[in-house]
Amino acid sequence: MLFFSNFKELVGKEVTMELKNDLAISGVLHSVDQYLNIKLENTRVVDQDRFPHMMSVRNCFIRGSVVRYVQLPPDGVNIDILHDATRREALGV
Repeated sequence: MLFFSNFKELVGKEVTMELKNDLAISGVLHSVDQYLNIKLENTRVVDQDRFPHMMSVRNCFIRGSVVRYVQLPPDGVNIDILHDATRREALGV
């Protein structure tokens, strides 16, 4: 639930997703659900030479299970929420 809460706060911001097939896509986060399925708008491929067939894709839906990494904007991470959640987990609350 912690990741879902953080991703909901990032709606409307630019993120970069690296998928398990090594495709990296940047775009504006439009929506996210509890399974971390993500919809991106205004997308662009980071490595256009390697994935030229993806250059025409402007909006995409990414299944949460195929995401390897998510690069968040520096101002998109709420450190206080992460610290509180980490403390609660350590205490078993």
